[in-house]
Amino acid sequence: MSDGGSPPPVKARGLVKRYKEVLAVDHIDLNVRTGDVYGFLGPNGAGKTTTLRMALGLITPTEGTVELFGRNPMRQGARALEGVAGFVEAPRFYPYLTGRKNLELLAALDGDGASERIDEVLGVVELAPRAGHRVAGYSHGMRQRLGLASALLRRPRLLILDEPATGLDPAGMRDMRRLIRRLADDGITVLLSSHQLPEVQELCDRVAIVDSGRVVYEGALSDLRRQGGAGYRLRSTDDVRALELARLQTGIEHPLADGTGLGFQADEDAVAAFSLALGRAGIGILALTPELATLEDLFFRLTENGAGGSQPNGADAAQGVSDSDRLVATQ
Repeated sequence: MSDGGSPPPVKARGLVKRYKEVLAVDHIDLNVRTGDVYGFLGPNGAGKTTTLRMALGLITPTEGTVELFGRNPMRQGARALEGVAGFVEAPRFYPYLTGRKNLELLAALDGDGASERIDEVLGVVELAPRAGHRVAGYSHGMRQRLGLASALLRRPRLLILDEPATGLDPAGMRDMRRLIRRLADDGITVLLSSHQLPEVQELCDRVAIVDSGRVVYEGALSDLRRQGGAGYRLRSTDDVRALELARLQTGIEHPLADGTGLGFQADEDAVAAFSLALGRAGIGILALTPELATLEDLFFRLTENGAGGSQPNGADAAQGVSDSDRLVATQ
């Protein structure tokens, strides 16, 4: 989705961040368009949080530029963050104060009528019944939702969320996904950093996959899945012999049996030839269905060749900053 000639919510070009011998971010480009639910996906330690810190002006890039709605945070400071809100890593609050009191303090910093929106945002994140309770008694999921509430005080056009579902139980993850989806449906552009594939696959329409500080794919999630090639699922009267035959058949790639059938990749001509070969071998086809590659398949295909999938690049340790940074900049 575009917004005519207006600058995009996020435009990064050639972002680099070095910490002595550690190259945490390696010439990253990002293109977040108005209306996107944009997934910034990668293994832990791939450079996602470092990139977000640079985008928000929390740390200085070694090289490259980033603009939010056409404004550079490193040059314009807090003014560049107008219409932008969210949190990097876990949001932090005063534990001995109530949720409402924490929001009141933050609203006083924001100004611009934020105090009048406290009841509204508490309702949006479904924390109104617990607003008078001390944050020390909140669950992790409730603190995450309070973090969203604090971001929404600013009426953001762009919401940046760093691993919002990390540490949540399955019910908490479901509730967080529903909340983010609802905010996106209300017209807020969302940049969502995550290493959780189901979260990204369910929420996002465009993604950037980063590995070892480099973007290995950026674009529509649907395009990525189509580029993954046509996959097929076979159930037969003899899956063991079908797997043996698939391994010998020209054009059948990555055959794999999992106890419930056989998966493989092939074009239509190869599938037709394989079907005939199964018949000649006396193997009956119970079901043969096409399926797009899953995000999990594509993610590991893109990242397994590098170190990022299993060897964190040390970016988080090298930053030397706490996880308490939170974006609620005064305008």
